[in-house]
Parts: sequence; C-alpha cells; structure tokens
Amino acid sequence: MHGWGANAEDVASLLPLLNLPDYQFILPNAPYPYPYSPIGRAWYDLRVENMYEGLVESRKLLIDFLQSLESTTGIPLSRTILSGFSQGGAMTLDVGSKLPLAGLVVMSGYLHPDALTAGQRDIPPTLISHGKYDEVVPLQAALKARDTLKSLGVAAEYHEFDMGHEINPQTLKVLRDFVVNTIS
Repeated sequence: MHGWGANAEDVASLLPLLNLPDYQFILPNAPYPYPYSPIGRAWYDLRVENMYEGLVESRKLLIDFLQSLESTTGIPLSRTILSGFSQGGAMTLDVGSKLPLAGLVVMSGYLHPDALTAGQRDIPPTLISHGKYDEVVPLQAALKARDTLKSLGVAAEYHEFDMGHEINPQTLKVLRDFVVNTIS
C-alpha cells in the first residue's frame, strides 16, 4: 500500500525489481484525495488540523477489501502478505494485526495510536525496514513498532538502512526474501 500523497501506480513501478513472477500483487488506491496534488491519494488526513480524519473509515474499507480477496483471487489470507510504505505501512500494522495474514511488511511506517493492544495475539510475522536518516517518519517510530511487536511475542524482523524516506534496492531484497521465506 502506498504512502500519503502517492498512489498505486507509484508502487507498481517497483514490482519488476522484486523479481517475484509467480506471485500476484494487488495494489489498492487509498480512498481519499491527497490535499496537495490531484493524482495523490491518502488513507487518512495527516494535516495537524485534521489528524487521522478518515482512519476509521479506511480501516473498515481495507478490512472488508482484504476479506473479499479470497473469493476474487482464490488465495486465502493465510497465504497473503500485506505490505505498505509510510502511511501505507501504518495501515499495514493496524489492519494486518487484526487479520489471519501470512505476514506483514512495513517500510518506513509507524504505529497508529492504540493500533496494537496489550494482550493482542496472533499478529502475523512482520518485517520492518526503515531509513536511518528518514526525515518524514523518524527512525524512533520504527524502533517503537519493533519493540511493541516483540513485547506482544510477534516474530518481528527489523532492518535499518543508510537512506532517508524511500525504498531502495536493499529494502526490496529484504522484502523479497521475507515473502519467499514466509510463503513457501
């Protein structure tokens, strides 16, 4: 899932670099328009005056969408990995922790307030990757997500890279390895 202000086409451009020809990818666009560009999309508002407006609705839409996938693709959630970058990574942690997915991939993401609760169980194995020099989502957000998942007993794989708020070839290699190892 794309980040705030991007769209599914942005993510689609990365797919050839993953070298996963036998896997199916579904790239949803977020439901809300991005306020600063006619082609960008948003899962919820990040402007201070409207912080998190639309999150509840996006969460419900995304859960319903994911639960409908098996009937449209024939692939059960137990063989599905949910992945997202930045705001899409936050949605991945939030929604993915509530569904019986095979795994979660969070790139430059963060936890929503109260996304994970003490005692929550059955959270899928999770890959977290983040740039050490991320100027948009601070590295501390990734460390908090990692530590929270580990405190809940989640198998959380964590990687930091010498980069900013981006997806680089190293990130894609780690993502590819996680997908192949998780769905084998």
